[in-house]
Amino acid sequence: MSESSTRLSVFKTYKLYVGGKFPRSESGRVYEVTDSKGKWIANAPLSSRKDARDAVVAARKAFGGWSGATAYNRGQVLYRVAEMLEGRRDQFVREVGEAEGLSKSKAAAVVDAAIDRWVWYAGWTDKIAQVVGGANPVAGPYFNLSTPEPTGVVTVVAPQESSFLGLVSVIAPVIATGNTAVVVASEKAPLPALSLGEVLATSDLPGGVVNILSGKASEMGPHLAAHLDVNAIDLTGADADLARELEIAAADNLKRVLRPRTEDFTEAPGTDRMTTFLETKTVWHPTGSLGASGSSY
Repeated sequence: MSESSTRLSVFKTYKLYVGGKFPRSESGRVYEVTDSKGKWIANAPLSSRKDARDAVVAARKAFGGWSGATAYNRGQVLYRVAEMLEGRRDQFVREVGEAEGLSKSKAAAVVDAAIDRWVWYAGWTDKIAQVVGGANPVAGPYFNLSTPEPTGVVTVVAPQESSFLGLVSVIAPVIATGNTAVVVASEKAPLPALSLGEVLATSDLPGGVVNILSGKASEMGPHLAAHLDVNAIDLTGADADLARELEIAAADNLKRVLRPRTEDFTEAPGTDRMTTFLETKTVWHPTGSLGASGSSY
C-alpha cells in the first residue's frame, strides 16, 4: 500500500437490542444523532410500534426464567455486566463525552460511577427480600410469611440528559429484582444505551431480560403504556405532558407507575426503585398445637 493512499473510516452501525439479538428497526427508519455541538456522530434506529411490541414479547418470554432464577445467580449476572463494562470503559467514556458535552475526565467519572452502580445493585439482589419481607405476628395456630416477588414486564423511559449513569440507574434496579425491561433510550443521546445492549449480549444476561429501543418516546410510549402485557412503567425520562398521557394509558390494566421526579443520579440510590417494582406475597401456614398446653410451633 502506498504512503499516499487514504484509509476509509469504518463507521459503526448502531442497532436495537431485542430478545438478545440486534435487529434494525422494522420500519427501516433511522435518525441522525449529533454531539453537544451539533456535529453528526451516527445514525440510530428510529423504532416503530412493531419494534415496541416485539420487545414486549421478548421481555415476557424471558420473565419466567429470569424471575425464577435464584437471587444469588442474578447478582452474579449483574456483576458480570459490570466486568464487561469495565473492559469497554474507553468506548463509553468517548460516547458519554460526546453525548453530554463532557471533558474526558468528567466523562470517565460518569462511566466509573455507572459501573459502580451495577456492582451496587448486584450486591442487593439477595438482600432486598430481607428488607421488605419477613414473618408476621398472628394470633392462632398458624404463622404467615410475606415475600417480595417481581412485578413482571417493566417499560422504562430512560432519562433524557443522563445518557449512561441515569440509564444504568433505572435499568439495574428493575432487573435486579427479577423483572424484565423494555427500555426507551434517550432520544437525543441513544448511543450509550445501544452500546450497553452489546455489553449485555456478551455478558451472562439471558436474551430478552433487557430490550433497548431508540427513537421517540412520544411515539412508542403510548403503545407501551397501553399494552396489556406490560405490568409497570417508569416515566423518569418523560416530560410533564407525555408523562400525564402515559399515566392515563397505564391505568387501563392497573400498571404500577413511577412518576418523573427531580433526581441527582450521582447520589446513593437507596432501595426505592427496587421496591417500586416488587409485589408482596403473603402465605399462611397452619402449625397445629403441641400437647394439652396448646402451645404451637
